[in-house]
Amino acid sequence: MEKATGLKRTYENLQYQQGFGNHGETEAKKGALPIGQNSPQRCPFDLYAEQISGTAFTVPRANNQRTWFYRITPAVKHQPFRKIEGTTFQYIKNDFLNKENLTITPNLLRWLPFPIPPKDKPTNFVEGLVTVAGAGDPTIRQGVCIYVYTCNASMGNTAFCSADGDMLIVPHTGTLYIVTEHGKLTVGPREITVIPRGIRFSVEVTGDARGWIAEVFKGHFKLPDLGPIGANGLANPRDFQTPVAYFEEDNTEWKIIQKYQGEFFECTQDHSPFDVVAWHGNYAPYKYNLDNFCPMNAVRYDHPDPSIFTVLTCPTDEPGVALLDFAIFPPRYVVAEHTFRPAFLHRNCMTEYVGIIAEVDREGGNSNMYPYLTPHGPSAEVIERETTKVLEVEQSPYEDLSFMFETSLMLRGTTWALDEKHVNPNYDNTWSKLQSKFKNE
Repeated sequence: MEKATGLKRTYENLQYQQGFGNHGETEAKKGALPIGQNSPQRCPFDLYAEQISGTAFTVPRANNQRTWFYRITPAVKHQPFRKIEGTTFQYIKNDFLNKENLTITPNLLRWLPFPIPPKDKPTNFVEGLVTVAGAGDPTIRQGVCIYVYTCNASMGNTAFCSADGDMLIVPHTGTLYIVTEHGKLTVGPREITVIPRGIRFSVEVTGDARGWIAEVFKGHFKLPDLGPIGANGLANPRDFQTPVAYFEEDNTEWKIIQKYQGEFFECTQDHSPFDVVAWHGNYAPYKYNLDNFCPMNAVRYDHPDPSIFTVLTCPTDEPGVALLDFAIFPPRYVVAEHTFRPAFLHRNCMTEYVGIIAEVDREGGNSNMYPYLTPHGPSAEVIERETTKVLEVEQSPYEDLSFMFETSLMLRGTTWALDEKHVNPNYDNTWSKLQSKFKNE
């Protein structure tokens, strides 16, 4: 981890707990965890016991998620929430069941990198959120929302949480220094983090930062089943990292911003929300380095379905159908014989949102959306090249890395995101040079 200056906290040489979905325990002060029970009459060091539940009490035990915090001041001690008025969050849209400020289109879409705010307009992580597309509504706990964030300032004495869903954050540029109720973590390009619903966090930056977020309004992310792949491969559980306990004694005024039913509310309190001296449980934020992904691929012929590159999935109630899959297209060897090697021409009963994290000789940051059952695939130039070249063993460059949010829902784009200032109006020209070569002889 590089040494960062201008930060409120120290993020060097952070320690993590390893593993996905583990029930862990950690304490920043020895002896702070109660032994043998969750809520003793009097906690060690006169801390307060507080539970946060990520699932209903009565879900099957294998699916139950909750964490016990042992904190200096209970989270309940704060002033009343008040709705945030004004234009700060005017481009946030979560209710996709009505058409207000939405554009419905089956057309293929491409966005250029969203601009980072100018230096004379300091914008922190939560202020820099805008909605690109989504479906459903958090009030019925059904749906997804895709955002981009652009920021150039730290959040200071402000913390944020979403009561609406888990947020999967994919940085494109700039490292995010994140403090959560569970502890500290850093996430930069080629890494991801998931912040579960209800968990308060604050983001610090040392410069410009931009990236993407997918929020799921129902359920939680899990590792995909591997089926005949076996016990190993894709994203291995041991490579996920969860923070260790960290606390600060800060009795200055803090602002808590909460997204609730798609609206933003704020309250103040006279203590830091990051005062958890110890915790145990399995409901916690985590991070993952995408370079640790172990890809599978065709080793003889044909192109596998992109689901083979799934890192995390949030399932629906229908077996095998995802509310949201997070997949990546990592560096890998390509060896298939007598095969059209790029992703095939396709119409999919899913909506695909693809972001370019890095490209050879390019900055990346572009993103595309392929609507439900709209035809898409490689460009005319790629098809011509890949159908005529001599096939050899290839290695895709390390610098090329993209991801996909794939959902079974039909997404609606926001009017702001689909404005001509943001989308490429000539994207359809990508396929205009395709010609019929059929010879009926």
